[in-house]
Amino acid sequence: MSAGHHVLVVPVPELEGFVRGRWHHHAPAWVASDPAFTHAHVTALAPFTAAWARRSGPPAPERLAAVAAVTAPFDFTLAEVAAFPNGCLHLPPEPSGPFTALTDRLVATYPGTVPYGGRYDAVPHLTLDHEAPGITLDSTRAALGDLLPVTCRAERLELHWYEEGNCHVRGTWPLGG
Repeated sequence: MSAGHHVLVVPVPELEGFVRGRWHHHAPAWVASDPAFTHAHVTALAPFTAAWARRSGPPAPERLAAVAAVTAPFDFTLAEVAAFPNGCLHLPPEPSGPFTALTDRLVATYPGTVPYGGRYDAVPHLTLDHEAPGITLDSTRAALGDLLPVTCRAERLELHWYEEGNCHVRGTWPLGG
């Protein structure tokens, strides 16, 4: 069993069935039994554990509520499957600016927190799968079928806990207060 970590996400329930199915296929021990947990999401800030533990000032839930309150809900579209150089198959949201602004606000609220620990650029995306034998851009597009394009609405920020056998939601804050 691996150590857990927090991730702040914007859930995308419209694609939960597809993404959860991929988790069942690749990593069934990481599929959440928590019905509120949304496997399909756009990451707002990860990892979050270190920032949560060391930050002084008001409790983290109050700071997260304040960030969510100044972030108006917004619409976005997921239409085209893309691949990062590392083989991560994903959907970039259009527009991406509201996600970037949310991440920037979170980083400003938690100075010293670096998205993805500095390993990757903070490019907004919804992860679908990873390239492997039989899993390609084309096969993923075909598997999505008529699910795309999909128009979604970002309405809340969630704090997810990821741990093998224990993925669950730790908090939810509505966007726009």
